[in-house]
Formats: sequence, C-alpha cells, structure tokens
Amino acid sequence: MTTVEIVYRYATPPNDTVALALAGIGDVYGIRGIRFDRAAHTLCVDYDASRLNAPTITRLVRQAGLDIVEIVPLIPPQPPAEEPAPAAAKA
Repeated sequence: MTTVEIVYRYATPPNDTVALALAGIGDVYGIRGIRFDRAAHTLCVDYDASRLNAPTITRLVRQAGLDIVEIVPLIPPQPPAEEPAPAAAKA
C-alpha cells in the first residue's frame, strides 16, 4: 500500500449537501481519510495510490460539488540553484 495525499484549495466553503457528499467519498475503497482546514480553505484527501490515482480523486471531489480552485503542491517551489562563480584566471 502506498499512501498519498492530495490537497485542494476551494473557493466557496461547502454547504451541508456538499459536506455530506464529501463524507460519502470516504466510503470509496482506497480512500483513507478526508480532512478540512476551514481557515486555509483546503481539503486534504489521503488515498491508497495502488488503488486510486489523483485524477480519480479530483473527479470524485468535483462530483461531490466542491468548487476546486487549485491543487496545492505539497513541496514548495525551490529557488533556482546558484551557479558557482567562475574561477579566477591565474596570471
């Protein structure tokens, strides 16, 4: 089993109907958990990557009615690597 998590940022907080539909996603075989962070407007879905993939999870979340704005990268962008200064020429 390979557990992976995917984080979605949403625009509009889910109403009761959407929240209930999202709770039902937890019954899908391979989904390990669902967590909301209402302050950050994010939904995190833990799933078994040997059974499901990211496009399937995204489709399930959208079908539940959540207004997804973006998929949040879990690894922040890295600054570009600095190139070493050229060696000084010996005279």
